[in-house]
Amino acid sequence: MTSTVGGPRDDEAIRRSQRRRAVFASTVGTTIEWYDFFLYGTAAALVFPKLFFPGEDPYVGILLAFGTQFAGFAARPIGAAIFGHYGDRIGRKATLIITLLLMGIGTALIGVLPSYAAIGLAAPILLTILRIIQGVAVGGEWGGSVLLAMEWGHAKQRGLMASWPQLGVPLGLLISTGLVQLMSTTTGPAFLTWGWRVPFLASIVLVGVGLYVRLRVLESPEFAEVKAKQTVVKMPVVDAFRTQWREILSSAFVRLSEQAPFYLFVTFVLTYGTQQLKLGRTGLLNDTLVAAAIGLVSVPFFGWLSDKIGRKMMYGIGIVCTALFAFPYFGLLNTRVAGLVLLAIVVSLIFHDMQYGPQAALIAESFGTNIRYSGAGIGYQLASVIAGGPAPLIAAYILKNTGASAGIAWYIVICCVIAMIALVLMPRRASVDAGSVRAAVKQG
Repeated sequence: MTSTVGGPRDDEAIRRSQRRRAVFASTVGTTIEWYDFFLYGTAAALVFPKLFFPGEDPYVGILLAFGTQFAGFAARPIGAAIFGHYGDRIGRKATLIITLLLMGIGTALIGVLPSYAAIGLAAPILLTILRIIQGVAVGGEWGGSVLLAMEWGHAKQRGLMASWPQLGVPLGLLISTGLVQLMSTTTGPAFLTWGWRVPFLASIVLVGVGLYVRLRVLESPEFAEVKAKQTVVKMPVVDAFRTQWREILSSAFVRLSEQAPFYLFVTFVLTYGTQQLKLGRTGLLNDTLVAAAIGLVSVPFFGWLSDKIGRKMMYGIGIVCTALFAFPYFGLLNTRVAGLVLLAIVVSLIFHDMQYGPQAALIAESFGTNIRYSGAGIGYQLASVIAGGPAPLIAAYILKNTGASAGIAWYIVICCVIAMIALVLMPRRASVDAGSVRAAVKQG
């Protein structure tokens, strides 16, 4: 039996087309956002201590550079609250356009920022302000991108659908590290004067591509249904804290085992490798490129696997693997043997991907549709304050005071223990409907 135009088959064809567009738009957008965010982290390890925080003690410059990086992490929950409010009020699509523009402009301005030698103290101050702008943008980006993809997908494939925007992390890491590597190789000594600026300025081109893609996707059907039923809440951030504060807190703490080690594996390792182990910058960047490329497969794979064996099970396996690998990781790095250093970096990011693949669905499914952008975004980004932001600072402090990596490995293990407790205690309210959440708010 053939269907008429506008019938079920046509509707399903339109839905499939929009599903593909939503996944593509979300993935492209998060790739650009994380490209910009990781680019700063790489520069903070290799460039900024010399250009913006010059001094006699190199570790002071490193701490100050990672301090500005932390400012971006601290701003991420603020961005999640601001854009979560509007994402739950006016929709995912419009909000994501703004976050993309904000990130692109902030990153490009870093590319033209004069150094400390040119304008003195104003240079690190402006750098910190631009980093905060980056943090606000990426804080509002994650929730909308994940929800746009997940809410267009099938209920039984939410782990896989929500994992596609997570590809922005390995893709962003791959592109940013690759471009830094390219400029480092081609410009040589000029890398510290102008070569490092090119990847930051290239962000403008990427943002143009991202805007073109995002403007072509429709609003998610689940949010459209919330608007149709008139269950949009006036203060979604407030309602999220009132009705699902346990989910917000557990979402933040469950990320300790994923986010804190990750920024040690991709950012601090550059400082540790070049300063402590005297390894070449080029080799470390190449190793990170290999690990990021593998993430293009491992992130969606572990998201898909979580649809089969369960979100918590998949995530818990990743926590255990990360904890068990903490000491072997530094043991492999400390050999200074090229093949073993590569093995350490690659395996560390695979264990990270075991958590990052299912993480988006694990967190987002815990919140009702009409407060999901706010609740999931804030919970996810609060981890930036307790995990990702302080991790390189803590590691640099431990290394400065002990001269060894054992304390850093113990720090990773502690993060994993806390995350496992949070995972066990994490409430599961999958498929909470908007109406029930609103009713709970009224009864509150």
